[in-house]
Amino acid sequence: MPPVTTALFPSLALFFFLLFSTSNAHNITRILAKHPEFSTFNHYLTVTHLAAEINRRQTITVLALNNDAMSSLLSKRLSLYTLKNVLSLHVLVDYFGSKKLHQITNGTALTSTMFQATGAAPGSSGYINITDLKGGKVGFGPENNDGNLDAVYVKAVAELPYNISILQISQPLNSAEAEAPTAAPSQLNLTAIMSKQGCKAFADLLISSGADATFNQNIDGGLTVFCPTDPIIKDFMPKYKNLTASKKVSLLLYHGIPVYQSMQMLKSNNGIMNTLATDGANKYDFTIQNDGEVVTLETKVVTAKITGTLKDEEPLIVFKINKVLLPRELFKPVEDAADSPAESPKPSKSKHKVVADAPESDAPSDSADDQTADNENGVAGVDSRSLVMVLVSLCIGVLLM
Repeated sequence: MPPVTTALFPSLALFFFLLFSTSNAHNITRILAKHPEFSTFNHYLTVTHLAAEINRRQTITVLALNNDAMSSLLSKRLSLYTLKNVLSLHVLVDYFGSKKLHQITNGTALTSTMFQATGAAPGSSGYINITDLKGGKVGFGPENNDGNLDAVYVKAVAELPYNISILQISQPLNSAEAEAPTAAPSQLNLTAIMSKQGCKAFADLLISSGADATFNQNIDGGLTVFCPTDPIIKDFMPKYKNLTASKKVSLLLYHGIPVYQSMQMLKSNNGIMNTLATDGANKYDFTIQNDGEVVTLETKVVTAKITGTLKDEEPLIVFKINKVLLPRELFKPVEDAADSPAESPKPSKSKHKVVADAPESDAPSDSADDQTADNENGVAGVDSRSLVMVLVSLCIGVLLM
């Protein structure tokens, strides 16, 4: 074999490994969405922000509860913050597929959970005992539960070895420690936070328009706010004053998305993002893009850059941006401008034209939807099939040398 061929093989092997390892990224919400019997469990993974934490981990096992089992858990009327502790006890930080359950050394294993990882679990209360029982059954129970195995394995819901395994168990795991009352985070005052850190003008607009109420209502469920700084708002005020009251509210709501998105999450989830202003046919969305460490928000009218973070205390995060976000529903898109982006408000007649007669390039194609879906699952935007074909052709060419 020629020396050049021998030298290429290790590099090609490493490249193929890195390429295909990205395809293992998972999205717990999407997986469970295919199984409606777990819709309640899926919902509470989202509102407690556990779904995002599960997606960030490379190796994980989720002990899923169907809707009936979740009903029995919800009947305890636990606070959302306590419920997060209980559900985190059902997430193992190791991989257990259905086959591995029956291959446990000595028939029993002790494994850590995400409840243990929070640091809030006293003693060994964050560990789960998994035991292979007579008759092919597998039992699960918290380590500090006097040896009781509360639940048994029912079936495998989904498995992506050795990335994520979702296993249904018969009922919730009982833990006095996990169910102990958990204090809510200190009340977050959004406008006060912004006012103290260079975004007072934007905060004042939220209050005067009444839009602050909508922002505050979304904090507990997760909220990301993009705040133009005071000098930016000052320059924009002549255009803002020309808007009607309802359009002012829509513009302000356009600066929030109803989910917590850290800087790292924004970088790994490029694509179209709905906002607090989204309402049916009125999309009010923008596109998140990043170039290395720089994250931008593209609205078809203007591209704004994130310049800093004012507050990051989950479930709330507030970013500073260098421009006011202008939605195409209210302002003329860049492609319609003759010489420069028109950032002045459009008359109502023109507004309807933007929605109805938008250029074909504004309408996302099927391939664009597929790309967005891949990005939301943590997969890099690479056309793997085309790349594989190129690399295979390269290998064949080298071997024939």
